[in-house]
Amino acid sequence: MSATRYRRFLKLCEEWPKDESKKGRDLGTFLRQRVASAFREGENTQISDPEKCDHLYESLARINSNVYKEKFPRAKDTSFTGVTVEECRILLATGNMQQADEVKKGLWKTLTERFSSKPEDGPPEKTEK
Repeated sequence: MSATRYRRFLKLCEEWPKDESKKGRDLGTFLRQRVASAFREGENTQISDPEKCDHLYESLARINSNVYKEKFPRAKDTSFTGVTVEECRILLATGNMQQADEVKKGLWKTLTERFSSKPEDGPPEKTEK
């Protein structure tokens, strides 16, 4: 039975898309790594919890085959912000995420410099009336 589970997970990995624009954050790549780790001995791997293994496979297979997308169709192919799937894909690409991080770091540095700087001449003097 372990061999059957292994083959099912391999087939799922083959079908699961990889998104090259999400280096280090791609679910398809993560899935392949986890399957390789879980089935180190291939078809001969002993499964400690077969029920949990089957449940995990079924859940991933439902996601991969868009069961819920078909079951609960959306009125529009955009998010609540009006951003399309393709625009989200572009925004979430690793290169764009790194640029956003750099902008945030720049903003953070600017804010910390502005609010942590001490007056050079000490506190302002009170004027006498």
